[in-house]
This record gives sequence, C-alpha cells and structure tokens, in this order.
Amino acid sequence: MADLTQYCTFHVAHLFLGIDVHAVQEVMRPLEMTPVPLATPSVMGLINLRGQIVTAVDLRRRLSLPERPPDQEPMNVVMRTDDGAVSLIVDEIGDVIEVTTDAWERVPDTLQGEARTLIKGVYKLQDQLLLILDTSRVALPEPSLAAV
Repeated sequence: MADLTQYCTFHVAHLFLGIDVHAVQEVMRPLEMTPVPLATPSVMGLINLRGQIVTAVDLRRRLSLPERPPDQEPMNVVMRTDDGAVSLIVDEIGDVIEVTTDAWERVPDTLQGEARTLIKGVYKLQDQLLLILDTSRVALPEPSLAAV
C-alpha cells in the first residue's frame, strides 16, 4: 500500500504547483511590502508578519513566467525554511491535496530553464499535472546575470 502525502496547492500563470503541507506556515492576502534595493528580480520586497521580517519571492519572476496582470491581486504562501520564513507570491490558492507516493514521477524533460531546477517532481492528477516545488531551492537567490 502506498503512503499518502499532502500538498498545499496554488496556481502561478498556467502552472499548478504544490509544496509539502508541513512546510506551510500560513496563507494570506497581500501585505504592504518594502522594496529591497539591488535585490534579485524575483524578490518583490520584505513584509512584516507580526514582527517577523519575511522575504517575498514572486514565483512568476522566479520561474521566468510573464508578469501578473495589474488587475490580478496575488496571494502569499508563507513557508518555513531552515533560514526562516519566506513568502511565495502566487496568483491563486488551491486546496490541500492528498496524493499517493506511488504516483510520483520525475521532472519531465519538456520542462526547461530555471523551472527545471526548482521542480522536484510531478504527480499526474485526473485533469492536470501537479508540479512539486523544491522548497530548499525556491527561496535561494537566482543566479546572477553578472556570473554568466
């Protein structure tokens, strides 16, 4: 019998993504953000979460996707990492989904670019693919253009 794993799901552009529910601290509407000069492009700023300073990472930028339409209000998925909390800025919150570990598949070869390094694997659901984010990598700064 296969084990079950729960994922907090959300949408970013056309992608259906998830992270382990145990890594999620909370989900909330946008908060006031303080810009960070000279930060990498995916860092939208810092938020004050009840006295805790949290870095906000825009997953559209992190995954090299088109910018969010100006009329679309993003959401925050605050996750816990070894270095503290990080807020992932997403388009829409999904549900908590329970999947069996035997449905796990490797990252498809068709997934290219930065997204390939940030996705750990895939679950084939009835109507769509659930891409699982590598929470240990998504909060790391993206490679510097100067280093290329």
